[in-house]
Amino acid sequence: MEHPAPSEEALEYGRWLFAQECEFQLGVAHLRQLPESNLPEIAFCGRSNVGKSSLINALTGRTTLAKTSNTPGRTQQINMFKLAHRLMLSDLPGHGYAKAPVDVVEQWHKLINTYLRGRQQLRRVCFLVDSRHGVKNVDKEVMQMLDSAAVVYQVILTKADKISKSALEKMIKKTYKDLEGRIAVHPEIICTSSEKGTGLSLVRAQLAELALPR
Repeated sequence: MEHPAPSEEALEYGRWLFAQECEFQLGVAHLRQLPESNLPEIAFCGRSNVGKSSLINALTGRTTLAKTSNTPGRTQQINMFKLAHRLMLSDLPGHGYAKAPVDVVEQWHKLINTYLRGRQQLRRVCFLVDSRHGVKNVDKEVMQMLDSAAVVYQVILTKADKISKSALEKMIKKTYKDLEGRIAVHPEIICTSSEKGTGLSLVRAQLAELALPR
């Protein structure tokens, strides 16, 4: 499925914005800790170890801004970053990780779901899906919640460099099929590789359109 390419202006603003200072604000373990803010927010959501922190680092040109780990469940709170005083980025705990204690998992899920449903300044959820594995049932559960809450989410296929071009094309088609009928999903899927830089300029351009102007 083809979609209009972003304008050169949007691409340029995206390059500029994500090259600016990006500061860690706080880690939110309880809803009462969520900061008051007038900035538009973008949340990065997905299964554990899907590459949320890696994508945030790649988009901002950092290597250690968001902590990454090969161990699923490393991010146990909502980590919030302020980008150039124009946009807030939220790195959410991964859903679907079952090896943590049951009470901890339940606390994560409550925190994530309440944040996604009730945060007024949330402009978009970047819903990350591993291109090698596709949309899983636990993803569909979160998507259903976002549909019900009318929170716009955009699927980003990560780790696109880890599979062949033909396999990626098949996964793109399958993912579009999986998204049919969902009312809050953004119509465009973006394929990315944090290691190779694939798709990053497109993500930056689209998110920059949601940020405060220069």
